[in-house]
Amino acid sequence: MTLRRTWFGTGRSVLTVLTAFTALAGTTVVGAAPADAAQGTTVAPGVVYRQYDIQGARGVAHAHVLSVDLRRRARLGLLRPGAVARRATISGLADAQGAVAGVNGDFFNITEIQHPGVRATGAAVGPAIASGRVLKAAVPDGQRFGPDLPPGTDATEVVGVGSDWRARLDRLRLDGSVRTPTGTLPLGGLNQYALPVGSIGAFTSDWGTASRVRATCGTDTERAASCSADTYEVTLRHGRVVALADRPGSGAVAPGTTVLVGREAGARQLRRFFRGEPVSVRHRLVAAGSRIPFRFALGGYPVLRGGVPLAGLNNRTSAVRTAVGIASGGRRVLLLALDGAPAYRRGLTIAEVAGVLRSLGAVDGFSLDGGGSSTLVARAPGASRVSVRNHPSGGAERAVANGIGVFTVG
Repeated sequence: MTLRRTWFGTGRSVLTVLTAFTALAGTTVVGAAPADAAQGTTVAPGVVYRQYDIQGARGVAHAHVLSVDLRRRARLGLLRPGAVARRATISGLADAQGAVAGVNGDFFNITEIQHPGVRATGAAVGPAIASGRVLKAAVPDGQRFGPDLPPGTDATEVVGVGSDWRARLDRLRLDGSVRTPTGTLPLGGLNQYALPVGSIGAFTSDWGTASRVRATCGTDTERAASCSADTYEVTLRHGRVVALADRPGSGAVAPGTTVLVGREAGARQLRRFFRGEPVSVRHRLVAAGSRIPFRFALGGYPVLRGGVPLAGLNNRTSAVRTAVGIASGGRRVLLLALDGAPAYRRGLTIAEVAGVLRSLGAVDGFSLDGGGSSTLVARAPGASRVSVRNHPSGGAERAVANGIGVFTVG
C-alpha cells in the first residue's frame, strides 16, 4: 500500500515522496523515502538522524529520530543551563556544550498561577546527574508537573548512562542527613522546587538565584495547596551556621555554602540551630536497580520495560511527545521527538509511543517532557552548530530545564 506524504528534509525543504505503510505494534510507520532518508543522515560517527510518518489513532504524526551507537565515538550527557533553577533552549545548550545533537529533557516547574506572588523556578521535576555529579533530587509525586504517572511508577524514575557507558532506566532516591553536635536529622530534599511536608531541604551553588520560597508551597499530594506559614532557613558556610531567617530567601548560593530550608516540623528543628554551631550535610542519590554509578541521568517516566509496554499507559490522550528508547543491551539509544507542525500536532498517545519505540528495536522506553517543549536538534553535515529539526508546537523553541546531549569523543 502506498500513500503520498510530505517529507521534511534536513534543511526544512519540502519533498513529496511515495511512502509505504509498515505495521508497528498498533501504529503505522510510513517508510522513509527517498533512499537517502531511509538510510538516514549521519550526524557524527555512530549518530544517525531519520524521519518517519506514523499513523496514530488521531491522525498522522511525524517523528524525528536520532539513533546513537554508544559502541562507537558517540556519548550522551546532560544538557543544562548552568543552574537547576534556570531554563534555556536546547539548541543554545547544545551549541554551548559542544553537542552534535540532542533532545529536550525532564518536565519542569513551568507555572505558579496557584500561588500568587510566587514565581516558577524552572527547575526539573526528577533527579539529575551531570558528569557524575549529583545536581538535584526528585520532588514529591503530588508536586510533579506533567501527565499522570503510569501505575507503579513515581517521580524518582530516571534514564541515563552509567560509568560502564551503557544506558539504562532506574530510580534514584535521595539519601542524606544533617548532622549537628546533638544529633542527626534526615534530609528531605536537594535543590528541589518542592520539599516534602515537615522536612528539611538543602540548596547548594547548583540551585541558582531563584527564590527558595516555592519549596515550601503545596503538599505531598496537592501541588496547588497554599504555601506553608511555618518555615525557617539556616545558612551554613564551611560547615558552620552563619545566618538564620524566618523565611526562605533568594539569590545565588556561594560555593562552600549550603542553605537549609525547613517547613513545619523541619522548620521547628532548624530553629534550634545557633550561629557558629558546627553542622555537616551529607547527600547522595541511591539507585534502586544497579550499583553502577550514573555518569548522567534525568527524570521522566518509563513506558516500556523488557520489551513490554507498562500496564495502564494512557491510550486516549494524543500529544506531541519526546521519548528515549534503549536497545542492544544499553549500547544503542533512540532519541525521538514528534513534530509540532499544524499537520501533525495531534501527535500520539503515550501507549502509541511505547509501541513505536518497541518497533524501532527498543527494549526499554522512557517518556520526557512533550507539547511545546518537544525539540530535537542536530548538526547538518559539515556544520559547526545545531539546527532544530522538528517544528516546536508553540512556533518557536521553548526554554527548558535540561535535555539529553549527543557528543563525540576522540
